[in-house]
Amino acid sequence: MNKSKFMPLCKVASVSISNVDKKTSANESEVLLCNYVDVYRNWAITEGISSKLMKATANNHEIEKFSLHKGDVCITKDSETKDDIGMSTFIADDIQGLVLGYHCALISPQKDVLDGKYLNAFLQTEFVRHYYELNASGSGQRYTLTLDIIGSIPVPVIPLAEQRKIGHIFSAIDRKIESNNKINDNLQHQLKLLYDYWFTQFDFPDENGKPYRASGGAMVWNEQLKCKTPQNWKVSTVSDCVDKISTGLNPRDNFVLGNGDIRYITVKNLTATGSLDFSGCDTIDEDARAIVHRRSDISAGDILFASIAPLGRCYLIQQDPVDWDINESVFSIRSKTDTVTPEFMYLYFQSDSFIQKATNTSTGSIFKGIRINTLLDTALIVPELQVCKSFTDAVKPLLAEINNNSSETAKLTALRDWLLPMLMNGQATISD
Repeated sequence: MNKSKFMPLCKVASVSISNVDKKTSANESEVLLCNYVDVYRNWAITEGISSKLMKATANNHEIEKFSLHKGDVCITKDSETKDDIGMSTFIADDIQGLVLGYHCALISPQKDVLDGKYLNAFLQTEFVRHYYELNASGSGQRYTLTLDIIGSIPVPVIPLAEQRKIGHIFSAIDRKIESNNKINDNLQHQLKLLYDYWFTQFDFPDENGKPYRASGGAMVWNEQLKCKTPQNWKVSTVSDCVDKISTGLNPRDNFVLGNGDIRYITVKNLTATGSLDFSGCDTIDEDARAIVHRRSDISAGDILFASIAPLGRCYLIQQDPVDWDINESVFSIRSKTDTVTPEFMYLYFQSDSFIQKATNTSTGSIFKGIRINTLLDTALIVPELQVCKSFTDAVKPLLAEINNNSSETAKLTALRDWLLPMLMNGQATISD
């Protein structure tokens, strides 16, 4: 970097490794635990996500040593692969009782020398990832960053005012990403509530716009389900509602990963909130995508379904994919549109009743999942097609907003990842 000098991290920050675990013990104080997964998944820990953090207990010594304060940075110190080691997060707010959990390192910058937001951005550069790759100890199933390795990270120390400008930019981007994610969480919750209201409680709007069951709509006893269901609805199977199920393709003997810029989606890229997370994607080239696509045949209206537990992770494709495709662990499900709508099936696959059935029939010794034939044989109650279409009309605006927010988040993430090395190595500067 221009105008920068590199100093070992331990010279400009205090570094310690936490030993606080998730167990609760007597005679200890309750704390909020910033756990491994919280550090791994978040660019920053804010007041807004504190309600999702785990509660645990810690003794006074642990609380004093590993309490987190605004401006601190945390990293994961262990991983099964070198690619995932040393993921960092910034503590953006003072959160009462927040303590760092096991398998993580706490870095408290000297505030007159090093800005925490800037440090967090630097720790996510390819320069640092390469440092971890060269220095992490271990092999096989576990790689570790020791206290000495972390403390020896060479940090470019530029004027504090420039650090703060760089840190501010990335903090602003992250806040917007967090806001989009929070909005999408709420929208997904609304979608599930609507599905439950219409198809579990049977209070979809009748011809007068009133709740069907609550307003005395005709209900008949269903012997198979052992309950009453709306008249003219039937019990069927997924196979009766699906026109086609496909999967992607394993690269083995077919193509090589890492070439090109077509993103190669696996189950880890399907989120619990109904979106695609493109971060950490492998890539393939156009020739490989053509091979994959002959099998996957994904297009707008198809439902991507994670076949490996935890089940219930789905994505409804709203535009024909042009720069991504799927691997063999992702099912692509195409609905019979003369029977049901894709939106109905998408939310059925995320419903509690389906997840419970699918989980009970999952197989596998290491990665439990559901087989295509088992999925097709799963029973469900199918409403009249007009009810499905009315439901689709109600939920389409919510799905469109989720898709727009997810698209913006992907663009912001790409901007952040492109801009970060440019600022760090002096190829770009920030003017006043």
